[in-house]
Amino acid sequence: MNVLSLSWKNLINKPLSMLLSLILFALGVGLVSLIMLLNKQVDQQFSRNLEGVDMVIGAKGSPLQLVLSSIYHLDAPTGNISIADAKAFLRPGHPLIAKAIPLSLGDSYQGFRIVGTTPDIIAHYRDSLAAGELWHHPLEVVIGSRVADKEGLRIGNEFFSTHGLDINEDLEHDDAGAFKVVGILEKSGSVIDQLILTAPESIWEVHEHQATPSTDEGETHTEETDGEHEEESHIHEAAGMDTIPLYEKTDKDITSILVQFNGRNARTLNLPRMINENTNLMAANPSYEISKLFDQLGLGEQVLRWLGYIIIGVSFLSIFIALFNSLRERKYELAIMRTLGASQDKLFLLIIFEGLLLAVLGYIVGMLASHIGLSIIGEVVESADRYAFTGWTFLKEEIWLLVGALGVGLLAAIIPAWQARQTDIHETLAEG
Repeated sequence: MNVLSLSWKNLINKPLSMLLSLILFALGVGLVSLIMLLNKQVDQQFSRNLEGVDMVIGAKGSPLQLVLSSIYHLDAPTGNISIADAKAFLRPGHPLIAKAIPLSLGDSYQGFRIVGTTPDIIAHYRDSLAAGELWHHPLEVVIGSRVADKEGLRIGNEFFSTHGLDINEDLEHDDAGAFKVVGILEKSGSVIDQLILTAPESIWEVHEHQATPSTDEGETHTEETDGEHEEESHIHEAAGMDTIPLYEKTDKDITSILVQFNGRNARTLNLPRMINENTNLMAANPSYEISKLFDQLGLGEQVLRWLGYIIIGVSFLSIFIALFNSLRERKYELAIMRTLGASQDKLFLLIIFEGLLLAVLGYIVGMLASHIGLSIIGEVVESADRYAFTGWTFLKEEIWLLVGALGVGLLAAIIPAWQARQTDIHETLAEG
């Protein structure tokens, strides 16, 4: 029987001791791995969606809320702004602005946000149409790949929007006409996958057709009859979108503007401060706000990471104690092995392999737990916030985690292994 198989039999000979050491080691390794996986995927998703956005303009309020709602679509908007106030930033030819993408937010479908915007947003996220075409009439929409997959929507399907960002049938805009799917986007891996895109005119039209109170016994009615609404719908389909630029519709509101600068200089760096001090608008620097958010979350992440290291340290002691106690109980057995021809080096390797086997098993169990756990977390997060996390991705840092695990197992075993190597045959056999 070789040394490795003998080491394994020695471990399973005391299953409870082995199980305790294994659970502790797997818990520490799994926690560290889970934190690394989460950090990597959160950083990738936040960085991917932040690309090309130097400033966000919106209503006065929380800058972080403005960034989260306009770029990541994770929070409620801070409010609406008048196009009249934002005209200077929307109109082409601004000396500091290369691109300005308007957003009208506030409605949703089955939790997916409907965004009134321009087709520029598709190019901004480096996406393209997988099927269909762009919107050309009010109430036509182009949907992200995840929306199509989750809701089973296809070209030509229609649906009613819901006021707000929650799934609530009581808030459905069934009095304003249905949205019609005319295009489906390719999967891009960015936030646009979970958006429903349409023209700002669609958002305005939906809200202009909300029910109004009746003067007769508190009943309600719509401003138009079904026949009038159907007729207007046909007019829209025939006429298409009007040719008036968005920045000229100064009697309307939008929610925010995603801005990309022409370049980095002193004027662009001072532009957000100038907007905040001299206008009714608020400008937020998304990179700065997300950095602050990560700084706030970083303390909790560090605490969890160090907790993982502490658990690995406790498992180191557990393995050491288990091997040391096992050695004391097996001194007579080891002496017998020496008399049967086993060398000192073989006894040394016997104990070393026990420590390494525990470390490898703990690492494997910990990796499985972290990756399966992240997959479960990903399903919960995706159903709540539409962001996807997958446990079926592996990092190169996890290889170094294996090296560290082997190092812990080796260190825990080296003292008991050295004592096994120094076993005095005559003295041990004499003690019986």
